Amino acid sequence: MTSLSELRFFTTPPHDCSYLDGKQAITLFADPLTEIDKDLYSALSAVGFRRSGSHIYRPYCQTCAACIPVRIPVAQFTDKRKHRRARKTNEALTVTKHSPRFTEEYFSLYEKYISERHSDGDMYPASRDQFQSFLVDGRAEASFYEFRNSGQLLAVAVADELNDGLSAIYTFFDTDEHSRALGVFSVLWLIGEAQAQNLEFLYLGYWIKQCQKMNYKMEYKPIELYVNNSWVGIDA
Repeated sequence: MTSLSELRFFTTPPHDCSYLDGKQAITLFADPLTEIDKDLYSALSAVGFRRSGSHIYRPYCQTCAACIPVRIPVAQFTDKRKHRRARKTNEALTVTKHSPRFTEEYFSLYEKYISERHSDGDMYPASRDQFQSFLVDGRAEASFYEFRNSGQLLAVAVADELNDGLSAIYTFFDTDEHSRALGVFSVLWLIGEAQAQNLEFLYLGYWIKQCQKMNYKMEYKPIELYVNNSWVGIDA
């Protein structure tokens, strides 16, 4: 199988940054024609790569380093008060694991979430093809975790199982259920799932200090940031 040192990469032309207004971005993609097994995918994640659909990528901007990969060392994680509150509020929810698939129930929740939370982004408006290519197509390591209350679907967390952790790909939830803090609870649940599987980390993708929507990632401590080709821990 192809090793990390043998893998080819391709860059995109400069394009508008999805997160920072007025910035141009360049994206580095792993060769989409190369078969990337779980070991190689895990190695790529450990050096800051991320998955979207069937593509594995990372930012490759020459004049900006705002996108910082982050991961939680789950064995060391400690709850804050808001985390304990989210756990208690959602303790009656049932969580079940499924292979990625398209259903109208999923799409209805996803479409509502995109409309309510991301109408200013390039994912709006949501479409069935987008859902399929972004969340269903991709990797054998992916799972959908359903969060339900008395049968009602409240949230879906999409995560990949790596050799050393879970990678949180995307979560969408019922935006009407404000008091439940479903986004917070889904991260807490994935931390617990990683712990139950004796995995070391929960990968949370990229954190951008200037992007308010990503501030929530710094609420989970300790956390590690991938800076200058090494992981650096932050405890407080």
